[in-house]
Amino acid sequence: MAQKRVVIVGAGIAGLVAGLELASAGFAVEILERAAQPGGKMRHIPIGDARIDGGPTVFTMRWVFEDIFAAAGARLEDHLKLTPLEILARHAWSETERLDLFADIDRSADAIGSFAGATEARGYRDFCARAKRVYGALERPFIRADRPSPLTLVRGTGLSGMSDLLAVSPFATLWAALGEHFRDPRLRQLFGRYSTYVGSSPFRCPATLMLIAHVEQNGVWSVEGGMHRVARAVGELAQKKGATIRYNAHVAKIRTAQSRVCGVTLEDGTEIDADAIVSNADVAALSTGRFGPAVRRAALGAAPGQRSLSAVTWATVARCEGFPLLRHNVFFARDYPAEFDAIFKRGEIPAEATVYICAQDRGDDAKAPDKERLLCLINAPAKGDTHAFDEAEIEKCRASMLALLKRCGLTLTTEPEATVTTSPRGFEQLFPATGGALYGQASHGWMASFQRPSAHSKIPGLHLAGGSVHPGAGVPMAALSGRLAAQSVRAQFDSTSRSAKTATRGGTRTA
Repeated sequence: MAQKRVVIVGAGIAGLVAGLELASAGFAVEILERAAQPGGKMRHIPIGDARIDGGPTVFTMRWVFEDIFAAAGARLEDHLKLTPLEILARHAWSETERLDLFADIDRSADAIGSFAGATEARGYRDFCARAKRVYGALERPFIRADRPSPLTLVRGTGLSGMSDLLAVSPFATLWAALGEHFRDPRLRQLFGRYSTYVGSSPFRCPATLMLIAHVEQNGVWSVEGGMHRVARAVGELAQKKGATIRYNAHVAKIRTAQSRVCGVTLEDGTEIDADAIVSNADVAALSTGRFGPAVRRAALGAAPGQRSLSAVTWATVARCEGFPLLRHNVFFARDYPAEFDAIFKRGEIPAEATVYICAQDRGDDAKAPDKERLLCLINAPAKGDTHAFDEAEIEKCRASMLALLKRCGLTLTTEPEATVTTSPRGFEQLFPATGGALYGQASHGWMASFQRPSAHSKIPGLHLAGGSVHPGAGVPMAALSGRLAAQSVRAQFDSTSRSAKTATRGGTRTA
């Protein structure tokens, strides 16, 4: 019997993981990527001889990737060099207000006590305990589940876990829940920032997102070669298992026959047949017809008003003076509510926006070369499909960013020829139909997390993966979605329908 052919649209981390798992299971896998490199949002930006991570910069939930590599008969440590960070991030509100958060809870509590007093240190310990309970309540019945719902969540938790489930506080906002632990507005601001990890507002997202604090306390690592190296490592292993990756291959249409998918058509007219397809594009690309009208009903993408955050980023080789940067640094704006009101209510870039800087030549110490690789980021509205974000507007953002950094003691000297700027318009061009949203649908309201599509689409043979589907945004979550998509594909076929991996692949033709 012929080997089953699977086409994967997109070589983001979810598509690569799905490809690895399916190739390991004996499927003929072809991954089609419109860019010239793997990784999707985990991209490298070249500036001269430097390579700068231009997307995700934080490696967490190491167990996800250990499981993925182990399932393929490999060891993560043989493919990636990971260095644990003792300091999760350095935070600043002014030149005299600085706080380091550590992987060790005791060290963080001591630092918070020195920064804001003993009461806030106790509040932090209570917060960490609550975050741990939330994570424990959600890991198995939600994060690892195929298609969770409020009912399956309760069933999966069972009577013994109901107290932990009640600690989730799904109907409270993250900001309100933080007020139960911290009186100091700076600390609410710091831990409220976890909402932005999934592109959301702390004033509108559920308290469940406090679980991110527990995830970070379980370890944050730097990756030798940058986060882009993670994508390359997974892709290389997938190829060793027999998968093919084709770059500069723009899928223009997903074809159907007899109400199920049968293949794809590339922009150059090439047709590739498939028994199953995994779409690693944003779900909105399907629902808005970017892959043809036949698959528009596959799943519902986020409407413009439901989109998550976008960003303005500056990848640069710069000179830094004054502030002792570490690997991860956050410089807070003075008015946090105004920042999110501007983005989500008025659709504007804030007049003063919190700045994240990943100093990619640094670790837990402040040592760095004279000129170093930086990714600077501010949050922005996902309007890249309707708003130009012209040069004057971006320059105004840049001036505001530099002023905030200077208020916190950092002088940043950049050069135009050594800086690559990406606005929401640029992210829309990289990831069509999103408006530049980087996390799919915003996690606003207690039901938002259950509204993300699962790996099973409404079109037979078409499966979904990526940050816009369950279990959500972020590198490890997207990787888990790739595993769920691979499971969905395997469930499509009876085990007897697969042949040995030596079968002839075939199935490509050019118009």
